[in-house]
Amino acid sequence: MSIYVGNLSYQVTEEDLKRAFAEYGTISRVQLPTDRETSRPRGFAFVEMGSEAEEAKAIEALDGAEWMGRDLRVNKAKPKEDRGSGSPRGGGGSWGNRGGDRY
Repeated sequence: MSIYVGNLSYQVTEEDLKRAFAEYGTISRVQLPTDRETSRPRGFAFVEMGSEAEEAKAIEALDGAEWMGRDLRVNKAKPKEDRGSGSPRGGGGSWGNRGGDRY
């Protein structure tokens, strides 16, 4: 399992995250996604820790905490959804087939 860390400063580094979470246990992995076009961090990260107990302790301590000028959002990461290869709206229909919605 991993932890989702949101509302991060764009200046945050993987090392910053490792230092912040090390207080709560062993860090197995840190992922700090970056924007494809700008290579800047996207404002969130995923942290994997050695045990669920360590993750729970980190979540309890850091969710809502102010860090680097931002209020963190820290919770268990949800599994990545399969978005399929359809439209970006997630539906398979056309724009005109919207169940009665008219523009």
